[in-house]
Amino acid sequence: MKILSWNVNGLRSVARKNEIQKIINSQIYDTILLQETKIEEASNTIKTDQYLQYIMPSTIKKGYSGVMTMCKEKPINVIYGIGDEKYDKEGRVLTLELTDYFIVNSYFPNSRRDLSRLDYKIEFDKKILEFIEELRNKKPVIVGGDFNVAHTELDIARPKQNEGNAGFTIQERKFIDEIIKKGYIDTFRLFNKEGGNYSWWTYLYKSARENNIGWRIDYFFVSNELKNRVKAVGILEKQEGSDHVPVFVEIN
Repeated sequence: MKILSWNVNGLRSVARKNEIQKIINSQIYDTILLQETKIEEASNTIKTDQYLQYIMPSTIKKGYSGVMTMCKEKPINVIYGIGDEKYDKEGRVLTLELTDYFIVNSYFPNSRRDLSRLDYKIEFDKKILEFIEELRNKKPVIVGGDFNVAHTELDIARPKQNEGNAGFTIQERKFIDEIIKKGYIDTFRLFNKEGGNYSWWTYLYKSARENNIGWRIDYFFVSNELKNRVKAVGILEKQEGSDHVPVFVEIN
């Protein structure tokens, strides 16, 4: 099972550029997790016979947030949201139950530059951790998506300048510590212990991506039961179409 996760920052835009179609047509990935899709339904945006498509849109406003999962294998069950309307109305979590594990597609809130949504995000962190822990009582869990936080100084190009800023506050980073303590593995760090590997670069500065001034905020975590089944991980650093690039994990 090879799974890809990508914050597309607007699925229509990525589709117009033909970038998502390239990934679909490659047939490399068994499951594709997309975040920040900003669509209400998928059929008019992505046309494919290769994948089943499931979508969790935002219901509070159009063109906002939203996640979508595409899967070659028909799932046993599809779970929309985490069971809390406060967060589910923003279309942030979509879960597929497969034979061996759950795959959770997650788009974590941005705490915003003025940190006005930091409390909201921290509450969401607690709720989604409770949710995946409940799933884990049944079978192992894979959580992929945009976590909107750089965990350590290795995950951000300029840690000192960004200390305390949105996505690099102590509170947000502590959540990653907590999920690891609960027995989940940052799969990228199983294979790579170095800095300089990023999945997002700001659009505010044109040279950010060119100079690799980025953040690693897109992850795949697996519950510890799957640790020995993780075969490969990666970041598709050359992928165009969004301010994020896809990340992937391969599970035996």
